[in-house]
Amino acid sequence: MFNLRFLLLGLCLLSGPAAAGLFADEDARKQVQVLEARILKLEEALAKSEEDGKTRIRALLELQMQMDAQAAEMRKLNGQNEELVHNLQDAEKRQKDYYVDLDSRLRRFESGTASALPPVPGAKSAADGSKDIPTNPLGENKTFEAAYGLYKAENYQTAATAFRDFIKQFPQSVHEANVNYWMGNAYFLSKEYANSLDSYQALVSKFQDHPRVPEAMLNIAECQLELKNKFAAQKTLKQIIVQFPGSDASDKAKKRLATIK
Repeated sequence: MFNLRFLLLGLCLLSGPAAAGLFADEDARKQVQVLEARILKLEEALAKSEEDGKTRIRALLELQMQMDAQAAEMRKLNGQNEELVHNLQDAEKRQKDYYVDLDSRLRRFESGTASALPPVPGAKSAADGSKDIPTNPLGENKTFEAAYGLYKAENYQTAATAFRDFIKQFPQSVHEANVNYWMGNAYFLSKEYANSLDSYQALVSKFQDHPRVPEAMLNIAECQLELKNKFAAQKTLKQIIVQFPGSDASDKAKKRLATIK
C-alpha cells in the first residue's frame, strides 16, 4: 500500500511540469491568434485607406480637369467679349461719324450757302447729254417729312409712292438711306414684298456702314420668306450672324433661323 501511494505521488510530481507546459502552449496560441486578428484588421484598414486615397486622388484629378476646362471657357468668353466690345465701339464710331456728317451737311444746306447749290430753275444739259437735277435742301427736307408723315399715319401705299418719288427727285439726298429703309417698310406693310425687297437691298448695297443695315437685312429675310424663297432667307440670316456677331440683329437672326423648317 505504501509503495502504491509512493508511486502515485511520483507520477503526480512528474506530470506537473508537463501540464504547465501544456497550459503555456495554449496561452501562446491564443496570443498568436489575437495578434493575427489584429494584423488582419490592420491590413484591411490599410487596404481601405489606400482605396480611399486613390478615390480622393481620382476626385481631385477630375475636379482639376473641370477647373481647367472652365478656365479655358472663361478665356474664350473673355476673348469673345473683348471682340464684341471692339465691334460695338467701331459701330458706335461709324454711327457717330455718319450723323456728324449728316448734321454738318444739313446745317450747311440750311445756312443758305447758295454758292454750293446748282441753280434751281431750268435744268441745263451737261456735256455728256445728261441733265443737272435741281436741288433745294429746304424743299428736300420738307418732302422727306411729308412722306414720313404719311408713313406714321399708316397710309403705307401712299407713303411708299411718296418715298419712291423722293428718290427720283433727290437722287443724291442725305436722306437716301433712311428713305430706302422706310420705303421698304411701307411696301412690306402693303404686302408688296418684291418692291420691299428692292428697297432694303438698295440700302444694304449702297450704304454698307449705315446703322440700319442689320435691321434691313432681317427684313430682307422676311421678304424672301414671303416670296417663298426659303433658301435665300436662310442664307441672309446666316450672313447677319457672321457679319454682326454678338449684336441684337444676330440674336434675332439665330432665333428666326431656328423657326424655318
